Amino acid sequence: MKQPLAYIHPAAKIDPSVVIDPFVTIEENVEIGEGTRIGSNVTIMSGARIGKNCRIFPGAVVSAVPQDLKFRGEDTVAIIGDNTTLRECVTINRGTAARGRTVVGSNCLIMAYCHVAHDCIVGDNVVMSNATQLAGEVQVDNYAVIGGGALVHQFCHIGPHVMLQGGALVNKDIPPYVKAAREPISFAGVNSIGLRRRGFSSDTIREIQEIYRYLYLSGLNNSDAVERIEAELPATPERDEIILFVRNSKRGIIKGYV
Repeated sequence: MKQPLAYIHPAAKIDPSVVIDPFVTIEENVEIGEGTRIGSNVTIMSGARIGKNCRIFPGAVVSAVPQDLKFRGEDTVAIIGDNTTLRECVTINRGTAARGRTVVGSNCLIMAYCHVAHDCIVGDNVVMSNATQLAGEVQVDNYAVIGGGALVHQFCHIGPHVMLQGGALVNKDIPPYVKAAREPISFAGVNSIGLRRRGFSSDTIREIQEIYRYLYLSGLNNSDAVERIEAELPATPERDEIILFVRNSKRGIIKGYV
């Protein structure tokens, strides 16, 4: 671990197996788990909690203070799960008083030049393609795949197993299991290929497709569609997850394509 051309604060808690390349800066109040590799010119600032077997490529900055005028120097953290890769020049800001933490889960691939703002919660097995930008307090659920150059508005929620088109401007919530594309961003079908790859059965995929027929093809508003789904379709984990997502959406879900 010892690297004479890196600055490592003596109070940082770093597993002896961590590999640190030249010109890295690691501040106080940092924890890094075993097997992680830190590339050259990476800056890891106070409040970083980095898991095991991560790969952080040159130029990344983890746990910088939030770009939020309401931030008053609160003691907050930025948490990176195990086996996650941060490519070149990724920036992840730590939390504010709103949530106290920014989280990127385990087994994620965050490609070059992505930004994860304060208080975002990114789940496990998420792929964020190059130059994706998440504003503050965005939530991205497990197995979502975000195309390159996407811009996600503050407070938006992207559900699990979503496939989001590159270059998208996201200002509404995107419900679970769907593809979102076009301009303005719209429902573009169920992410059936991604679901098959992750072991969902054909019957389950057909059930999800039927749920979205009610939401997007029936002519009903969202509240009425959810009531019909609950009354007419059998209860399954996927059905209940979609219903809960729609009911809890604060920004409203994306519209169907017109």
